[in-house]
Amino acid sequence: MKGFVVGGTGSGVGKTVATLATIRALREEGLTVQPAKAGPDFIDPSHHERVAGRPSRTLDLWLEGEAGIGRNYRRGEGDICVVEGVMGLYDGDASSTAAVADALDLPVVLVVDAAGGMESLGATALGFREYAARAGLDVEVAGIVAQRAHGGRHEAGIRDALPEELTYFGRVPRNEELEIPERHLGLHMGAESPVPEAALDAAAEHLLTDRLRDAAREPPRPDPAEKTSAGTDTTDARVAVARDGAFRFVYPATVERLRERAEVVTFAPTAGDDLPDCDAVYLPGGYPELHGEALAGSPALSTLRERAAEGLPVLGECGGLMALSAELTTVEGDTHDMAGVLPATVEMCDRYRALDHVEVRATADTLTAARGDTLRGHEFHYSEATVDDDARFAFEVTRGDGIADGMEGLTEHRTLGTYCHVHPESGAFDALLDHL
Repeated sequence: MKGFVVGGTGSGVGKTVATLATIRALREEGLTVQPAKAGPDFIDPSHHERVAGRPSRTLDLWLEGEAGIGRNYRRGEGDICVVEGVMGLYDGDASSTAAVADALDLPVVLVVDAAGGMESLGATALGFREYAARAGLDVEVAGIVAQRAHGGRHEAGIRDALPEELTYFGRVPRNEELEIPERHLGLHMGAESPVPEAALDAAAEHLLTDRLRDAAREPPRPDPAEKTSAGTDTTDARVAVARDGAFRFVYPATVERLRERAEVVTFAPTAGDDLPDCDAVYLPGGYPELHGEALAGSPALSTLRERAAEGLPVLGECGGLMALSAELTTVEGDTHDMAGVLPATVEMCDRYRALDHVEVRATADTLTAARGDTLRGHEFHYSEATVDDDARFAFEVTRGDGIADGMEGLTEHRTLGTYCHVHPESGAFDALLDHL
């Protein structure tokens, strides 16, 4: 696929809305659009999927490495790939938008806020283009999309002020209906608060799709000698993956990797599903705090408690860790019984407790790593766990916060609970399958 990156001058400039409008505009041209997201986010991709009609790929250098993001990009399917950036174009020491664009050799369409400027936007865009060399990156800022820009004289002034080496790709008009509601962990998910169709159509009309298509290019072909991280041995194992309102944060590549080597069956604990017959369980992150009562009454958690005590391998990430704990207390002070597999209680807080790329080193053999191995991941949570005095951990944290006292991977029986979200390129899910 040819593609391009939608970067921004900073956080909150409107990259997500500009990305969604771009996807819509290209689809109106009859193209199949493969969305992607630079960075570890789960929420923006849910909006991409709703508009594009296909899952969004995650492209993060810290989580996947340069070869990994190349593999993940090439697993996408479509006529053109639209990659939404993270924060400002050059922000982020572990995996900036510019670094992802450099690694994939994709041009950048820069989103600039035009609400309070006109000619100065040309200076801003030129500065972002020239800064790449100073940052030691080979990045082409191809042009701009003017966010919150009016038509007429305002648009003409922006367009005419651009240096000749920068292309004007259009504008996104100011429209309050294009604002996506926020809550803890970021925006509402795509299925909860989708951008109104009419507003998205109106925004898409002002984007110049012919110029966007001309700017797109295909990343270099991989070296034939490049080693793949994918597991090769298939198994007869059956892996149960929780998927519902409480467990939403799953990278598409994770399910793909599991399905390459095992049978995957999904279940919805908040809808009353019991735990299916399986050889391992994966509880991904999400919003268990919004579904505490339903989880407390779920037969799946009762069965999970019994099966975990019998030695069933269980991996819980963030929200999964919370569901595996003894109790979960909401910000409002309501306490709900959880599965009670792990020796901890969890309490929600009114501000985030951790937000960073993380790295952990295994201090013992565990489900996702062998002793001495390191895993890279991402943590972003508004909860904190209080662990029992005799709690055992599988990892020490070399970057990030972890669960408690610089430790990660709370473990009991063959259950592992962690605040660290990992991508399958880390090898963690292959290690899980190798334990079965």
